[in-house]
Amino acid sequence: MAYYAGGYATVPPIVHLRSGESLRRYLKPGLEDGKTFVYWGINYNTAGIPGPERSRSWVNQPQNMYRAKRDCGHKPGQARYANAMYTYTPDFTSGKYKEGVIDESDKQVTFEFYTPYVIAAAPPPEAAKEQWGIYKSGCTGGLVIQGSMTCPVEVSTDRGKTWQQAGAAKDGMDLTDVVKGHSQYWIRFGAAAKELADAGLSIRTVCQCAPALIPHLKGGKNTVTFAASGKAVISAGPNLDQAHVVAGKIASPSVTLQLAAPRRAAAIHVYAASRQASGAPPGDCLYNIDCSADGGKTWKPVLKDWKIIRHKPEPKDWWSHSFCYGDAALPGVAGPVRVRFTNTGGRAFTRPEAHLVYEVRNTSPVKVTFAWKEDGAVKTAAHTYEAPSGKADTSWSFDAGAKPETLWVEYAAD
Repeated sequence: MAYYAGGYATVPPIVHLRSGESLRRYLKPGLEDGKTFVYWGINYNTAGIPGPERSRSWVNQPQNMYRAKRDCGHKPGQARYANAMYTYTPDFTSGKYKEGVIDESDKQVTFEFYTPYVIAAAPPPEAAKEQWGIYKSGCTGGLVIQGSMTCPVEVSTDRGKTWQQAGAAKDGMDLTDVVKGHSQYWIRFGAAAKELADAGLSIRTVCQCAPALIPHLKGGKNTVTFAASGKAVISAGPNLDQAHVVAGKIASPSVTLQLAAPRRAAAIHVYAASRQASGAPPGDCLYNIDCSADGGKTWKPVLKDWKIIRHKPEPKDWWSHSFCYGDAALPGVAGPVRVRFTNTGGRAFTRPEAHLVYEVRNTSPVKVTFAWKEDGAVKTAAHTYEAPSGKADTSWSFDAGAKPETLWVEYAAD
């Protein structure tokens, strides 16, 4: 099969932790007890471990790929998923909770959540062994709230366009079915901040991520390099319900998305990408992506006159879609940015997406903790970094022993 432009690059996977929020990334499936499997994708249930896996992969054994003379071989569960667990406890006493608020009044507080990962789910017990059980209703573990509040709760996955009423809040309330498969949501509590201050509100979101992105400890001395950019990301797409179309339409040759950095923050970069029905074989067509910071009065290119370049010999079988992508700097835009996708061949943009990188005004010290197992014992090491400067910090080192098995790495914003 001929597969031109079959992938794309988009926004870097930036994680923004608000004050009172932590991110713990587990290298292996199972979370705290090693038995809680929360994932997104096909469930192969290989070797009794639910979720996606690959039996042939070099990704977690690159040292064996170097100068290899044969393929990587078949090993059940050679590569599995990791989990990224966010825990957010807003600090209502100091006002730091406002770092995560997208809207607030004397009757409600609405928090936003964005992640570069996909929100995961544990299928209901009756579908636990099904390949696509995550699509069944009754999933758990992806979004859970704790606290003594009893106010109404609503959730939106389309950036506030529509809301799903979840009922009265309660300790252990599970909202996984509403947000699973997404990378963002808004959650609204029908009470003022002063009413939530004594409720002990905590929001836990569990995502699926790649273990190759997580630092792995080595034997002996480990020197940690830490850097925080002071930047965050907001996205329109790739989920269709969060695309926020303001002109044209999805699955047409022209579509325009719109998004803005929250809290009037300054957007400094835009990234955009799209999957399009380019034809089989791909037709002669120029693809363009443009952005506007003045409501569409003027435009600047993000990607100009991109096209598929074919190479012979070619098979007679084709994949009918392709991807295009680009990025551009912005001059600190504190307002809506439009991103327009067009082409000259009448090709349909089936899944457009746009992302803004913006500057984070409030920064906090970050505590980093590594947990690992050595000789059957679980050990930890932690270090607190002051407010990020954008520069790499290599001041922290520790000895992990002879043969450490990394369990998780946690980042916690004060």
